[in-house]
Amino acid sequence: MMMTDIFDKLKTLQVILGRKYELQRKMEEAPKQLSSQDELLAKLKKEFIERNREYEEIKETVYRLRGELDEAVKTREAGEKNMDTITTHREYEALEKQISEASEKEAVVRKELQKEEKALLELDDSIKSTEAMINSQEGDLNTSREALGRQLDEYREELGALESQEQEITPGLDQEILFKFERIIQRNSEGIVAVRNGICTGCHMFLPAQYANEVHEGESILFCPYCSRILYYEESDDDQQETYFNDAGSLADLDDDLGEDDDYEEDTEPDYASDTSDDMEEMAEDEDAEESEEDSESE
Repeated sequence: MMMTDIFDKLKTLQVILGRKYELQRKMEEAPKQLSSQDELLAKLKKEFIERNREYEEIKETVYRLRGELDEAVKTREAGEKNMDTITTHREYEALEKQISEASEKEAVVRKELQKEEKALLELDDSIKSTEAMINSQEGDLNTSREALGRQLDEYREELGALESQEQEITPGLDQEILFKFERIIQRNSEGIVAVRNGICTGCHMFLPAQYANEVHEGESILFCPYCSRILYYEESDDDQQETYFNDAGSLADLDDDLGEDDDYEEDTEPDYASDTSDDMEEMAEDEDAEESEEDSESE
């Protein structure tokens, strides 16, 4: 099989495997989408059970208080009724004490009963609200499970088609290379990438020149030494820059050219030192001539 055919197969397989692994991850994570709903439902059910237990306890307290209230009322009423039949002062004091104690107990029990009855009503409303939330949550959870089931069926169907395509492509490929290729895609989503201008387009690292040339030749399967992806050569407009630098020569050639230019400049450089010396001599002669003229005029 030609290397170009192998590379083409790997490129096609890369797309198939990338989607395959994506679907597998989604299928693994899909049940987690329902975990929050399950947790909420479990929490609501726990609250419902606790509130029902509390409701029953308060309900028993209310029944007890109602019995105590009835007894206190009957005791008070009986004392008040017997007030008309008393004949002695001692009987009067006894009935008055009975009526007073019964009235006090009636007031205390009635107040406590009103408090417990109010708590019972509030708790009953809370229980009904929690029960409605549980029913709603169960409905939502069932709907989500049905939707998830349909989604998983679609994933399985697509996954089966991808695996069929994979089986059509993999025959003829080296199994060791295929194994490495699959592991690379699982980590990086890309298992085969292009090399342009000596750069791996997967990790954007410069490859050693000799290694890049071997990739360019395309005679064997080569892996990037940095990211481990399979490499293949791809033409780029920037290749003109490589040609330019190759044609430009080495740094040694550039040094030689500069050396020749330096020699030329040394040969053609004017002798500024000799010119300056001649100018100085001429200036000295002029100064001597001016001094002689001044001496003759003064005489």
